[in-house]
Amino acid sequence: MCPSSFVSGRRRFLSSMAGAAAGVAATAIAARGAVAQPANYADPARYADPATPALPASSMVLDSRRAALVVIDPQIDFMSPTGKAWPAVGESVTENNVVPNLHRLFQAAKAAGIVVAISPHYYYEWDHNWKVQGPLELFQHDIGIFDRKGPYDLSDFRNSGADFLPEFKPYIEDGKTIIASPHKLYGPQANDLPLQLRKQRVDQIVLAGMLANMCVESHLREFLEQGFEVAVVRDAVAAPKIPEGDGYLAALINFRYMANGLWTTDDTVKRLKAG
Repeated sequence: MCPSSFVSGRRRFLSSMAGAAAGVAATAIAARGAVAQPANYADPARYADPATPALPASSMVLDSRRAALVVIDPQIDFMSPTGKAWPAVGESVTENNVVPNLHRLFQAAKAAGIVVAISPHYYYEWDHNWKVQGPLELFQHDIGIFDRKGPYDLSDFRNSGADFLPEFKPYIEDGKTIIASPHKLYGPQANDLPLQLRKQRVDQIVLAGMLANMCVESHLREFLEQGFEVAVVRDAVAAPKIPEGDGYLAALINFRYMANGLWTTDDTVKRLKAG
């Protein structure tokens, strides 16, 4: 990677930071070179569906009587410019209009009367002492994403990076939305989300949230293995764009292979209104 590309990326990254917490994240992310991006990451054509796909089209038909909207990690650290992961994910969040699109999905799901569930991500003090960690785990613990003192301690939680985005709170904190126990790595294997959905007789899932190539894809894979029918909302997910690769593109490719449906927010809202 050329030095001029790195410098340009670094400047974009530093100018996007706001607040002291984001400044801490800036140091860690810049040190790892996460802001040096290939120029073609900005080309929207890279996300276009193939003109002549080899795989058959999805036949999933949404049935509101047995469907749920599942939103993964709708939290400040991932979805706000003040969040600690914003330098890595902000471009993708912005390009896909993730926050406005999630707002529309919440609104439509509540109006349709379907189950709405959240799969949040929290790290407690002891999670930072894991002896075995992968690259993303190390990165997240390094900059303090989703940090909380403990499951029974809400001090300093409100409006922290681990808290839900303020725009979503009216939908999430209405006393009806299921807030599952936290997933710790990427999928729902370690939380109670599948149980909660089964207890509501849900076997269709509309999936959205963050990160597209990590938690969203991992939830998709696990739900498919458990026999759920799953549609991913392609413009209500986003992912990092770093030297290791464009996470959104990686996820989109796999969604095309595996998901029972790959819908836009517009399409999903229409399906919800139709029942």
